[in-house]
Amino acid sequence: MRTAADLARVLRELRRRHARRLGRAEPSYRELAEATGWSHGIIGEYLAGRVLPPTDRFDALVRLLGATAAEQGALATARDRVEEARRRVRRSAAKPEDGVAESARDGAADGTAGERGMPGIPIPRQLPMDVFGFTGRSRELATLDALAFAPPEESTRAVVVSAVSGTAGVGKTALAVHWAHRAAGRFPDGQLYLDLRGYGPEPPVEPVDALARLLRGLGVTGPQLPAEAADRAALYRTLLAGRRMLVVLDNAATAEQARPLLPGAPSCFVIVTSRDGLAGLVAREGARRIGLDPLTAGEAVTLLRTLIGGRIDPAARRDTVTRVDTAAAPPELAELAERCSRLPLALRIAAELASAGPGRGPAALLAGLRDEQRRLDLLDAAGDPRTAVRSVFSWSYKSLTDMGARAFALVGLHPSREFDAYALAALADVGIGHASILISELARVHLIEPAENDAHAMHDLLRAYAAECAEKAFSPEERQAALGRLFDHYLGTAAAAMDTLFPHERRSRPDPGPPRTARPPVEDARNAARWLEQRRGALVAAGVHAARNGSPRHCLDLSRVLWRAFEVGGHYQEALTLHRAAAAATAGDPGHAAALVNLGGIHWWLGEHSVARSYFEQGLAGHRRTGDRDGEARALARLGLVHERLGDYQTAAEHMRQALESYRALGDRHGEGAQLLNLGALSRRLGDAEQAECGLRQAVEIFVDVGDLRLEGYALGNLALVLSETGRHAEALAHLERSLELCRRSGDRGGEGSALSTIGAVHGHTGRHESALEYLHRGLAVSRETGDRSLETETLNALGEVLLALDQPDSALARHRAALDLAQGNGDRFEQARALRGLAAALDGCGRPIEGGEHGARAREIRAQLGIQDD
Repeated sequence: MRTAADLARVLRELRRRHARRLGRAEPSYRELAEATGWSHGIIGEYLAGRVLPPTDRFDALVRLLGATAAEQGALATARDRVEEARRRVRRSAAKPEDGVAESARDGAADGTAGERGMPGIPIPRQLPMDVFGFTGRSRELATLDALAFAPPEESTRAVVVSAVSGTAGVGKTALAVHWAHRAAGRFPDGQLYLDLRGYGPEPPVEPVDALARLLRGLGVTGPQLPAEAADRAALYRTLLAGRRMLVVLDNAATAEQARPLLPGAPSCFVIVTSRDGLAGLVAREGARRIGLDPLTAGEAVTLLRTLIGGRIDPAARRDTVTRVDTAAAPPELAELAERCSRLPLALRIAAELASAGPGRGPAALLAGLRDEQRRLDLLDAAGDPRTAVRSVFSWSYKSLTDMGARAFALVGLHPSREFDAYALAALADVGIGHASILISELARVHLIEPAENDAHAMHDLLRAYAAECAEKAFSPEERQAALGRLFDHYLGTAAAAMDTLFPHERRSRPDPGPPRTARPPVEDARNAARWLEQRRGALVAAGVHAARNGSPRHCLDLSRVLWRAFEVGGHYQEALTLHRAAAAATAGDPGHAAALVNLGGIHWWLGEHSVARSYFEQGLAGHRRTGDRDGEARALARLGLVHERLGDYQTAAEHMRQALESYRALGDRHGEGAQLLNLGALSRRLGDAEQAECGLRQAVEIFVDVGDLRLEGYALGNLALVLSETGRHAEALAHLERSLELCRRSGDRGGEGSALSTIGAVHGHTGRHESALEYLHRGLAVSRETGDRSLETETLNALGEVLLALDQPDSALARHRAALDLAQGNGDRFEQARALRGLAAALDGCGRPIEGGEHGARAREIRAQLGIQDD
């Protein structure tokens, strides 16, 4: 959404949807005018897109039209971005010396900051590579064309879904991806693709995780993801409203898995592939089922001719085609097609085998398949649709070198669909160069396919066959040893990456020891962060698999190693999966308490503070029973933070002080500094400036000594607030400039946003309101980009205070209302009281002193409960 017209289109869609929910006609402009007190003429201008509503009116309108909380947040930011684009145009026409003042005036008068925010929506291009030699399916392609591009008057459904169903290997994904590439130009806002893993050794992707992946494709970063599935679904639908986008949901298990992933916009088109008929989508959502049968005899022969005569060498460039002459007689190709049950997956593998080298061809392949088919017919249950495909797999497997066959079977042990050369090196206990050669061999015969991020993947039928091969090729002890090497590889690399990114917490992580097999380079921060992001799914799958298959210690150690990365990155659902598995598998283990504290940390981030407190208390008790002093200190520190969030400052201070004493006794200078920082921030909130300054200065010294630029910047920022509140503004600004520099050097966007907002607050204290607004808006943008709701709350309150000083009570009112909503959501009672005080002043300025007095009384009540002396 880039213009007022785009926003207006979404408002009109909300209006229609709200009417449908209520079972009535759409509210007229006059009805909306009566509900809001505005003129029906201006409402018409808003809904036509000719006038951009002011922030408070826009917020009121979307609420009136039934938008969910998540939708309200996304739309508020979309409105802000439209206004920001307009401001940039105005700035470009302004004189240079007028730029800052104009920016401030725009922000004050028009309210460029909304309550909540999401990033701008990119144009995703996520389709996998189109399949070479796609053959047949003309009827199905025509059906998809007709469904996707029917005239609006011929479509009565809000969403058009094409459920492509059929047996494994029949070419469902190939059809969906091929058609999607053909039709991509008709979807200018992009194409989303997601493998739902409906069938195979891995569990299907849960809807809440699937929504997270789709939202990331739309530019929503980890920390900005709503915690609940319903909120994610609402935000997903909001971001797609009015956009012409194609969504391919591949390999769905059930209708229930796919349903939350359907957009609400008629402008979007969805293809869902599944082995299941997805009757629920057909019945409830009006989906059109396209059932796929095996290729016709003629199509199967044509595909074989195409593949044998012009196959792509996976080791070469993707656009390099090697022509292989074949004199295969039509009867031979016809029999080969039937031996493959005319399934595209089997036909592609057979074509590779038939053209693999001298002495190979359709005739030789047929002879082998006839023998193999008879053997499998004796072993397999009658009617098993996989029998023919497995015979092709078996022949392909036999074509491998001994090491290649061993590698293929070992890949069947891998707990997730995707793997890289380092993972294969660990499974096979070989060097990385050897592993790369083995991957090339497997790819050359299409037993694995390239995936993103230097990884490879295996079709689920092939994975099942590879697992069968592993059962036959290796003893239970050998399989366990291979998995042990894999788990050691993932644990060791994860620990090395975390040591690079968070070196000061090294002592709290388990030491996996020296590497047994090759590791990717994770010695610099960029590579470490990239590896953790790319392999996050494999790490979680490995941990869960380890917990369920006799290696609970690996799962627990992964939980202990990765907790900080999950929290910083906002990967809450993955964290819950891993930490829960670790906690369930290690009951009675001395390390069980660490898993409980990790679980508590995620619930704290999710705003579930009572649940978090329970886990922290259980973890603290467990650490004390086992005498784990490091774990005890961490649990105490976490308990202090959750009690602060719950508004129990006395208990919070008590736990923080105990944690401080524990860290000092352990000689952990970094932990000591962190608790001095937390206690200093708490003292500032309580109004004890002297105590706050003393503790924060000590924290700064410690972080300088240990070399933690990130927390040095945080401590300086908090110290600057204390200095400014006691009138030492110049010294505060000097510390803030240093804080901003340190956070940028350490790559901490959240710290950078905090420094920007605090600079703005200090400028506000000194009466430099225009400059204050500029810095606060920059800090607000960063807070929304990083998903830091606490910083967003503080910044909105600061904006309200500056706007009120500029005699803009209406704009101040909107800012403080937004801050109050956020503070109530995250449980920050201090900022709730601050927002209520701001609302009281703004309402008084708007001529509504009675309402203002009520808010002021509530603010005084909360501050008294917190133990803050009112000024």
